[in-house]
Amino acid sequence: MSAIAFLKENWRIITLVVFVSAALVALFIPGGIIAQQELPAEEGERAEQGLTNIEYGLGLDGGTRVAAPVVGMHVDGLQADPEQQGEIQSTLYDELELETADAIVRFDEDSRTLSAEVFDDSVTPAEFAAALQAAGLDVDEGDVSEGVTAETRDEIVETIQIKINEAGLSGGQVTQRLSGDTWFIVVEVPDMSPEELRALLQERGVVEIVGHYPDEDGEQVNETLLTRDDLTNIGSASYNEERGYHYVPVTVTDVDDRAFEYQERLNELGFTTGEGLQNCDIRDRETGTVDYDRGQPNYCLKTVVDGEVVDAHSMGSTLGANMHDGEWAASPSFEMITPTQQDAFALAVNLQAGELRAPLDFERDQTFMISPALADQFKEFSLLIAVLSVLTVSGMVYLRYRDVRVAAPMVLTALAEVVILLGLAAAIRMPLDLSHIAGFIAVIGTGVDDLIIIADEVMSEGDVSQRRIFDSRFRKAFWVIGAAAATTIVALSPLAVLSLGDLRGFAIITILGVLIGVLVTRPAYGDILRYLLTDR
Repeated sequence: MSAIAFLKENWRIITLVVFVSAALVALFIPGGIIAQQELPAEEGERAEQGLTNIEYGLGLDGGTRVAAPVVGMHVDGLQADPEQQGEIQSTLYDELELETADAIVRFDEDSRTLSAEVFDDSVTPAEFAAALQAAGLDVDEGDVSEGVTAETRDEIVETIQIKINEAGLSGGQVTQRLSGDTWFIVVEVPDMSPEELRALLQERGVVEIVGHYPDEDGEQVNETLLTRDDLTNIGSASYNEERGYHYVPVTVTDVDDRAFEYQERLNELGFTTGEGLQNCDIRDRETGTVDYDRGQPNYCLKTVVDGEVVDAHSMGSTLGANMHDGEWAASPSFEMITPTQQDAFALAVNLQAGELRAPLDFERDQTFMISPALADQFKEFSLLIAVLSVLTVSGMVYLRYRDVRVAAPMVLTALAEVVILLGLAAAIRMPLDLSHIAGFIAVIGTGVDDLIIIADEVMSEGDVSQRRIFDSRFRKAFWVIGAAAATTIVALSPLAVLSLGDLRGFAIITILGVLIGVLVTRPAYGDILRYLLTDR
């Protein structure tokens, strides 16, 4: 038989071997198919690999689950011109004396109305309604709803997910759940204490570049020059070995000419010439504190995160010259300098994740912790159940057929299906939890059922030595298996899409297992049986 004929005849078995090989690489080779993200030393300890590259979720690795509502209130259905969006938002900030990012006004394309939200628990519904009235809107206190809009909750979930991923917290997941009339943001992170998780979630991540400079009267003033929305191409925390400082490289976006505006504003304020260059003396490098009385005048560019000054430094002569000549805006990149590696890493996380649209209300949070010792027991029991399942299935299949040619490939094919699923989970860094283990058990059960259907259909009517007869019986069995698989996928699809907690993980694993079975393992098992039971 030629190589081409061999490949054509056995391509399903070869496909199974390729999938299993790739799964074993993903499972056991350090870094797997997708390499481990490079992290600072403090966070890298969390990413140490064990015997396999499998990552575990809360139920199998210990950790913390925190559920907390979002601070805020909102008004929907505001009848106003979309062009008034910015004006209304500015009025809210002025009337309610809010900090940066504590209010937002959105335009809904579908309803052609505006919605307004405030994320400050010190503001009362009456004050919120009065501020909207000051903006010319017909609103009273009864129109104000507690909580935030679905769009804001979605942004919060996305931001927190990015934040815990960028922080190197493998296996963390973020969802939102309705309890009574209140929506909760649910954050689950393995191998982390409640205090550590709350500290991470309490960081709003509002990053600003603030100019500190003397005004016309010689008084030092602060002005926000750039926000997170003005930045793009955000790099990782880095270290300049030549000059000995930590930094995060960023680029100012070219949307709405923000780079040009930033350059022009620094020129206007005097940062790029004369005493504006290399003239910042408000940070005590020994203590790391900021002292605004250390000397005047000062021309400082401050990196501010959640209202706290991370660093304050002067305009460099080279950068200042490029801005003064108008050349910088053509390639508007610069370095956000920090005093330590940890500050640089935290700044990079906040920049890459974006600011948390609204804070979480930790006065009403619900915290649940699973100890690592209990999680280790779950792992041991899960492994024990898996071994018992394999032995039980193997014994029953052999008793049923009394033919090693049928029973051995059936057990090996079922195991191959599990290995492929585990390899896929390791490759895409899916954190395995108890719900996923339940899905694996369901996959093994349905998989063995399908393999038994194939074996029974093929062998039920006597001699099967001719390949034409085998193929006819196999096709009949495969139609039954395909219909059952389609029914399972349709039935579980809603659970896989909806945010229903552990049910979602169970549904996803089961659907993936059914697809792998129908597309890879069942056809390969059929080819193996044909090779063993029919004449060549």
